[in-house]
Amino acid sequence: MTRQEKSQVIETLTAQLTENTTIYLADISGLDAGKTSNLRRACYKAGVKLAVVKNTLLAKAMESSDKDFGDLPTILKGNTSLLFSETGNAPAKIIKEFRKKSEKPLLKGAYIEEAIYIGDDQLDNLVNIKSKEEVIGDIIGLLQSPAKNVISALKSGGNTLSGIVKTLSEREG
Repeated sequence: MTRQEKSQVIETLTAQLTENTTIYLADISGLDAGKTSNLRRACYKAGVKLAVVKNTLLAKAMESSDKDFGDLPTILKGNTSLLFSETGNAPAKIIKEFRKKSEKPLLKGAYIEEAIYIGDDQLDNLVNIKSKEEVIGDIIGLLQSPAKNVISALKSGGNTLSGIVKTLSEREG
């Protein structure tokens, strides 16, 4: 690879790191062609982009990026694949599901919305991260809950003030 080709790869990686808020680093070495193809297919179906990268070029791209990757550059040893996603837990779910049949991929680390996770032991934590849409749904549900309580109290109490007070006191008690 020429110096010009390397600098082009670094520029492309830097742009990908800048554009994405969910970046996973994994080790997929040792997967045969069939398993690698299955992993790529699973990633495609989940809207996750998978790319194998050279550690030295990725480290330079991380330096060039405007993001703070903390200790992630220290884990750039051996085989490294990048998984990009719009949903914070999608790559973790793919890795976890794939590991039911194989030892790999191993999670090396992740960068999600400026939070840094290092090590395969973080996989379960990452699977449980909620997407922005899920969090918004939870908040809307919580906001709607008090209104639903008042409406149900009005309906169940026969529209009388004593019925409302009685229903609300029963719910608190």
